[in-house]
Amino acid sequence: MSPLSLQSISKTYQHLRALDDVSLQFNEGRITAVIGPSGCGKSTLLKLCNGLVNPDAGEVRAFGQPLEYNRLTPVRRRMGFAVQGTGLFPHLTARDNICLLAGLEGWPAGNIEQRLDELLALSQIQREQLDRYPHQLSGGQQQRVGLCRAMMLRPEILLLDEPFGAIDPITRLDIQEQFLVLHRAEPTTAVLVTHDMREALRLADHIVIMDSGRVVCSVDKVELLAGPDAVDPDTLLQSLLVGQGQ
Repeated sequence: MSPLSLQSISKTYQHLRALDDVSLQFNEGRITAVIGPSGCGKSTLLKLCNGLVNPDAGEVRAFGQPLEYNRLTPVRRRMGFAVQGTGLFPHLTARDNICLLAGLEGWPAGNIEQRLDELLALSQIQREQLDRYPHQLSGGQQQRVGLCRAMMLRPEILLLDEPFGAIDPITRLDIQEQFLVLHRAEPTTAVLVTHDMREALRLADHIVIMDSGRVVCSVDKVELLAGPDAVDPDTLLQSLLVGQGQ
């Protein structure tokens, strides 16, 4: 059973069709990258997955059940969410940002510290950085804190909205590697929205390409790369879009 699926989803904003009859299944324990040009509907798709946006038509299913939009808290407790720019609370230290949800869930202090230690080891956050506020951290450090916060409750589903887009290329590669380390240690079902085909190919097991609110390609990475040894990611993305009639 897929822990997360979209069935015939459509969504319109002021006569603009953001999603048009989209059906997808996100396989357990795998990373799916959703990629496409700006305005293609990929961020709307992600917001639908945890009920931030309601569909006009179709059904979102999480953990085998349709989303109940008047009762989202139990489902959201089983999901992690990380966004571009981290979304950290500026008035909280790195430690408090990471541990906030666990405290709200009533975790014992010892369990919180044990989980924090696990995440520090996996993410390479230095303990002395925990008492700093977000503005005292580099972009890469903030991103690590954001990922740890998203992973704190051991989510079964992890939703990532261009989480590596606001940092420099060298730091981005390092953070991507740390994300893969985290995912290998705790293989959640992850949905990664990105505009970067190189990032999608590096991180994902499965790739979904969107344009104009529709899915134009949904394929395993190994199948996508089958053929020539050398593949330019940008050329590959453009050729797939052109091949769908762009």
